[in-house]
Amino acid sequence: MSLRAIALFILFGCATIARGETALSVTQIAPGNYAHRGHDDVATPENGGDIANVGFVVGTRCVAVIDTGGTLAEGRALRAAIRAVTALPVCYVINTHMHPDHIFGNAAFRDDHPQFVGSVTLAQAEASRADNYMRALNRELGNAAAGSEIVPPTMTINGAGTLDLGGRTLTLRTWKTAHTNNDLTVYDEKSGTLWTGDLLFVRCIPVVDGSVVGWLDDIARIRQMNPRHVVPGHGPLDPPWPQSLDAEQRYLADLARDVRAAIKRGETIRQAVDSIGLDEKDEWLLFDMYHRRNVTAAYAELEWEQ
Repeated sequence: MSLRAIALFILFGCATIARGETALSVTQIAPGNYAHRGHDDVATPENGGDIANVGFVVGTRCVAVIDTGGTLAEGRALRAAIRAVTALPVCYVINTHMHPDHIFGNAAFRDDHPQFVGSVTLAQAEASRADNYMRALNRELGNAAAGSEIVPPTMTINGAGTLDLGGRTLTLRTWKTAHTNNDLTVYDEKSGTLWTGDLLFVRCIPVVDGSVVGWLDDIARIRQMNPRHVVPGHGPLDPPWPQSLDAEQRYLADLARDVRAAIKRGETIRQAVDSIGLDEKDEWLLFDMYHRRNVTAAYAELEWEQ
């Protein structure tokens, strides 16, 4: 495909390629790095579970996919987007963590015979919630969930590892429990592009499904990476750095501080949920959906801190 054709594909979003498949809209964030921005919403039949940022990195030898979306259909659309850019094989499918909006498109790539890559703790985390995730997916999306399934990792990362795409090296790193207990980031050394997964939420409220304390520790380390480009798990692509990280850090730090204070005052978890951080409502999308859950998670973690 010519550079002009690629540019037109990116400009006009969804495109239909030769086999009649509809390709997911992608933006070239940096040379070789293509990302799709998911909807700022919860999964619904209308958005088809397309609520997370997903994408791919192209080397001279092969392609690495970074998260595959919330359904088999989205995974197929992402694969079509790859084929609209390059004919190179998909050699890696990387999942940044276990949440359904990032993993349920994996099966679309099974026939490519890639390595499915994730944190060393990913498989167990997926297995522990698989039944609940499948029930929720079918309930929330109905027919849009057809064919979606969990495909576990065939290659795991414990600490750090590298993947060679040919002329482009990806550094994968696992983190202490934060958003989840299986978070993983991907860094393209050549372009300086950091794919954070859900360790970074922009505009959409951060969701604590792991540890607020661990997340704050991880943010301090991520800040030191100084990437040139960033793909967050949710929200605008390539946001200003480190300002986008600042907002998330402030929210989580305030959450931890206020929950600790409530515990010290002897407040119950219900009292804390009904009072903490409500003035943040206008700062974050999906606040009503997730903020009280965050207070609950932080309280459960911090109650026994001492």
